Amino acid sequence: MPAITPSLWFDNDLEAAAEFYTSIFPNSSIEELHRTTGAGPGDPGDVLSGFFVLDGTRFIGINGGPHFQFSEAVSFMVHCKDQAEVDYYWNRLVDGGEESQCGWLKDRFGLSWQIVPDRLFELINDPDPARATAATKAMLGMRKIVVAELEEASANA
Repeated sequence: MPAITPSLWFDNDLEAAAEFYTSIFPNSSIEELHRTTGAGPGDPGDVLSGFFVLDGTRFIGINGGPHFQFSEAVSFMVHCKDQAEVDYYWNRLVDGGEESQCGWLKDRFGLSWQIVPDRLFELINDPDPARATAATKAMLGMRKIVVAELEEASANA
């Protein structure tokens, strides 16, 4: 089966982005960076493209210039086992970026992430429709997902 590798288009900060992401996720590394030569584009030695791995998932990035920007149409979901993991990934990825809602954020490079505790899916899929609705309504009012608040809303339904 062929491998699928997400490709990310950066303005001119691929190396900084790869260093940022690999510092956050375990089992991560920058595999290789390809630098331009005298043939261009850019100045000799500038990073043109490169591969990095985030917790076992391989990505390729290119410094393609300002022609294209990231949007919320594509995001990466980080499944978290508990609130501690939510807090860890949220706090690090949002640093220099901006919060959105329902567990979404944009990092300092404009890439969208969903930081989601596994418990969210359990609560919004509760067989009791009132509990599921209460958890969903609670989630819709949050920026960072807070498990205790979801559980409280569900329990009080």
